[in-house]
Amino acid sequence: MSEAHESGAQDSAVYLIDASVYIFRAYFSLPSSMTNDAGEPINAVHGFAGFLQGLLQQTSAREIAVAFDESLNSSFRNELYPAYKANREPAPEDLKRQFAGCRALAGALGLTTLASDRYEADDLIATLAFRAQSRSQPVVIVSRDKDLAQLLTERDRLWDFAGDVWMDIPAVTAKFGVPPAQMLDYQALVGDAVDNIPGIKGIGPKAAVTLLAHFGSLDNLFERLDEVLALELRGAKRMHGLLREGREMALLSRELCRMVLDAPLPSEADDLSRVNPSAERLNAFCNEYGMGPGFRQRLLSLVD
Repeated sequence: MSEAHESGAQDSAVYLIDASVYIFRAYFSLPSSMTNDAGEPINAVHGFAGFLQGLLQQTSAREIAVAFDESLNSSFRNELYPAYKANREPAPEDLKRQFAGCRALAGALGLTTLASDRYEADDLIATLAFRAQSRSQPVVIVSRDKDLAQLLTERDRLWDFAGDVWMDIPAVTAKFGVPPAQMLDYQALVGDAVDNIPGIKGIGPKAAVTLLAHFGSLDNLFERLDEVLALELRGAKRMHGLLREGREMALLSRELCRMVLDAPLPSEADDLSRVNPSAERLNAFCNEYGMGPGFRQRLLSLVD
């Protein structure tokens, strides 16, 4: 689902921004030769600034929060499974130094910013989404991370801003073969190589879709495991064995993929209302990060 004016229809929604996706995208797509007067790389900050400026121009949403990742090696998931995300290279030092600038910019633009050393940005977004859903308020999650699809209800949307792709429940179902309500169990079966989540080796996406279509949930699948032998599936006997042997790993994978809906949040998260951007802070930011006059003016245009 891609709709150019979808944001206009969603301005009453809470917008929850997954900052890291767009910070990393900026870092790897813009040249490291972009530096400030001290010679320090600022490519990620520049790219993220362009992303936020563009997003705020496209929506008049009244409630926005930006979630940042500070738990890359200290998440509670690392306690559950030490190999979680162990396949990832550490963020480059010149990128780490730019995280603070990205968060400072979001604050200067009047947006609520959140981070935790124990909970990932996904969990902070999930907790805020659950709060909004509990009061029947629609949610727009700004990210391209498929993990967040599990949060969608019929009122909500997942928006990949860079590609201007909007996904609702039918779009998620069309793409993955399962609706958001089954995404967690789907990931438990197939795993996630990006996050080093094992799933069950030998169970691929097609098999997972077929199994969940028949059984409805992972718990039902394991309660009625012998029914797999009667399914018209190629290699049903082998699959039965894989599922039997991989049960514990699937359950662990489900916990690793499950978004936390009650992560502790600071008091600032009680009110996500946008405040008027600070011209003083924006000018200071532009000076520190070498923003040219054209881009400075675009940022300042967001000040009422």
